[in-house]
Amino acid sequence: MGKRIVIALGGNALGNNLPEQMKAVKKTAKAIADLVQEGHEVVIVHGNGPQVGMIQQAMQYLVREEPDKHVPFPLSVCVAMSQGYIGYDLQNALREELLDRGIDKGVATVLTQMEVDPDDPAFRHPTKPIGAFMTKEEAQAMMDERDHDFIEDAGRGYRRVVASPRPVSVVEIGTIESLVQTDHIVVCCGGGGIPVFRTTGHHLKGAAAVIDKDFAAEKIAEQLDADVLIILTAVEKVAVHFGTPEQTDLDDLVPETARKYIKDGEFAPGSMLPKIQASVEFVESKPGRTALITLLSKASDGISGKTGTKVHM
Repeated sequence: MGKRIVIALGGNALGNNLPEQMKAVKKTAKAIADLVQEGHEVVIVHGNGPQVGMIQQAMQYLVREEPDKHVPFPLSVCVAMSQGYIGYDLQNALREELLDRGIDKGVATVLTQMEVDPDDPAFRHPTKPIGAFMTKEEAQAMMDERDHDFIEDAGRGYRRVVASPRPVSVVEIGTIESLVQTDHIVVCCGGGGIPVFRTTGHHLKGAAAVIDKDFAAEKIAEQLDADVLIILTAVEKVAVHFGTPEQTDLDDLVPETARKYIKDGEFAPGSMLPKIQASVEFVESKPGRTALITLLSKASDGISGKTGTKVHM
């Protein structure tokens, strides 16, 4: 029987610009279509690092060159823009690939908001670099004008940093659930979702934050009652002692062992660590759930148990 699967696709896998993205989505569509053809329900969550950075730089250029005509765009709006144009390419490439295989199935992109907690400690200690590199003088001017936070990045210049809070709830979860139940493939929570928090009444206010797409995928997998969370990365399997002669690939991983490896510093922050953490949270959220970490091209083989790192109870 087919499974309900949530896939977390990295933003870097979509290229760094529009021509690269249009090529990348064709490869991505083939791997996802394999899963659909096998009878699985598929929901796709994607990153947006290069894409949202490009949008921000374009907006900053317009404001700098024509300040009387343009105003700065909030980060939440830039995330929404990236969701739209990445989703546009993904859904069209996937629809085309499915039709080429004789599969007539709807594919839809949902502009998705992710509720965060305004009291999340991450807002007091922003650490996520975004946007272009700046000189010290340019960064200082932005700090004075807009109260942004900046860090110096390894001698390459200064970059803005924002909070990376944990996701609380997917605002459009009912819409996504309805689409899945009516046999649609859904692209959603792009870039981890548009971060928002509740204010007075029913108003949702955009937050200057970036949500990790692996944690966003875990949250939507929980709320959709998915069977499997697939987190795609640049390696076929998770490894310990990575990059050393003692490197060991892991076929299976249980939460207790994962926590030991995390405590020992085996997984790099901002890279493999959130993938492991999200996988553990998902499999512990309900009996019978599993997570898989592997390459895009190995997703189908991973589901059938041939490769990848399976995280389970």
